[in-house]
Amino acid sequence: MNSSQSNGTKKIVIAIDGFSSGGKSTFARLLAARLGYIFIDTGAMYRAVTLYGIEHGAIKDGMLDRDALVGMLDDIDISFRFNPDRQASDIYVNGECVETRIRGIDVSDMVSKVSSIPAVRERLVAQQQRMGRGKGIVMDGRDIGTVVFPDAELKLFMTADPKVRALRRFEELKLKGENVSLEQIERNIMERDLDDQNREVSPLRMAPDAIVLNNSNMTLEQQMEWIAPILEEKLRA
Repeated sequence: MNSSQSNGTKKIVIAIDGFSSGGKSTFARLLAARLGYIFIDTGAMYRAVTLYGIEHGAIKDGMLDRDALVGMLDDIDISFRFNPDRQASDIYVNGECVETRIRGIDVSDMVSKVSSIPAVRERLVAQQQRMGRGKGIVMDGRDIGTVVFPDAELKLFMTADPKVRALRRFEELKLKGENVSLEQIERNIMERDLDDQNREVSPLRMAPDAIVLNNSNMTLEQQMEWIAPILEEKLRA
């Protein structure tokens, strides 16, 4: 599968939902690159709002001041810029790259609570829908196939064993020099799963027409091989 497959064929919206640390962004980023599509990491957008809240006093000592954060939304400008060194897009807040800072455990601990705020979701969902109007995008998150793009031509729901997801996240943070225990990450993932599935606004749900990808025992390249025939069928439909 490569970008030539999308040449001469219709462009579609690919919506990828699933649990945290399930490899959605890595999978979506590579898929978009091979198709020549735009990749949009919606989870990074919620993380960016969370980071802004932490750095501007709306989140302190694990406590979230929802009203204060909502009051800051007009001051938060989120954008993506392609990074040629990574061959991927970095996320910016008010012109400053925050790609690394949004991945910290302090943000991970609070992002589910931030993403449950109706005003935050409304603002970011509207922006995500604008990004996808021209199609030819791969977007991943928690509610892409159910809320943001319920009419997406291809919907995937990615999952993996919680212990596998925790180990992946542990290795990622270790490479970045963060001193976080595997047990702490496992606890964070379980709490996020619970929060994501039980929040009042846009809870994590699998769309009825989504295709499940359990990648617990799959390499990234095996996942690309798995999606190839499905994608070919959707592009020809």
